[in-house]
Amino acid sequence: MNTSTRKRAGFSTEAIHAGQEPDPTTGAITTPIYQTSTYVQEGLGKHKGFEYARTQNPTRIALEKNVAVLERGTRGFAFGSGMAATSAITHLLKSGDHVVASNNMYGGTYRLFEQVTRGFGVDFSYVDTSNLEATAALFRPSTRLLFVETPTNPSMIISDLRGLAKLARARGALLAVDNTFMTPYFQRPLELGAHLVVHSTTKYLNGHSDMVGGIVISNDDAASERLQFLQNAVGAVPGPFDCWLVLRGVKTLGVRMDRHESNARAIAAWLSKHPKLTRVLYPGLPDHPGHALHKSQATGFGGMIAFETGSIERGAAVLQRTKIFALAESLGGVESLISHPASMTHASVPKIEREKVGLTDGLVRISVGIEDLEDLQADLEHALCVL
Repeated sequence: MNTSTRKRAGFSTEAIHAGQEPDPTTGAITTPIYQTSTYVQEGLGKHKGFEYARTQNPTRIALEKNVAVLERGTRGFAFGSGMAATSAITHLLKSGDHVVASNNMYGGTYRLFEQVTRGFGVDFSYVDTSNLEATAALFRPSTRLLFVETPTNPSMIISDLRGLAKLARARGALLAVDNTFMTPYFQRPLELGAHLVVHSTTKYLNGHSDMVGGIVISNDDAASERLQFLQNAVGAVPGPFDCWLVLRGVKTLGVRMDRHESNARAIAAWLSKHPKLTRVLYPGLPDHPGHALHKSQATGFGGMIAFETGSIERGAAVLQRTKIFALAESLGGVESLISHPASMTHASVPKIEREKVGLTDGLVRISVGIEDLEDLQADLEHALCVL
């Protein structure tokens, strides 16, 4: 059969099977954990495609192929953390280059850009990337990268991926999108024109809060070649067991994301009617800024919600009263989490910059898990009684 005309399998079928074949030695249906540091070679320059585990590992390769298929990319490169993956993207740049980036993003990304990469002579400009004109105005002849989150963390700002891709390509820059919140189940930026997608695999892809990792998916040949070199040369690779844990998690990504979203949509709708909350941020709410745009480029709204309590004292009071929503950093696991972005995930962002994007000291972020909806709502209702 001509594979070029063969209909693609469904998402969950690919999530379970892409990049994973039964073990040729035993027939094991699950990809083995190749827990080895090196490989015996048959002779000088003669081996089975594997030389040293920093450079190649069969478990890691299975993960990279799997997520590349799901994101519709040509190559995948796994790293030891989401920040290592983002750092690899910055290593595509050189001194004198310029980056335009979303002015609301994960605080660790901002810290990397400002306190590490800027020190190597790379300049950064931050902008509300939902405003295409303002974004275009910041481009320079030296701009080599446009780095975007949509929805942003945690203010849920929605940017036009098609418009940003057109803008970046017209100016010879790479468009990189952090797709951690949406996952390829709901949003595939490469199909909309992006060059690179980055994930913290710690989050939804793994989904069980038991490992740390990251991955970059590319559909740009030059970037792929360089990323392959950087992965080996810098060496920030994940161990095979962590790769296996992500592969295990991805198999249930579709069913988990459906449950995350159904719970989140119900909770967001309920929170939006709460008399003590002045603002609820969730792309699935019909009055959310960018709601229609998000629907045009994604198939779902995800499991992340933020809401305004009014002050850090009121926010802290809510955080202390939840029982099921655990007070912790991170997101995307089967269990529900609650956090205070200003003092936790975004503490490295200056307060004046946080407030420009609505990230106030009273903002609370929740990662809605897959527990029973009634229990989650009752937990929040109990916590919000303190307001």
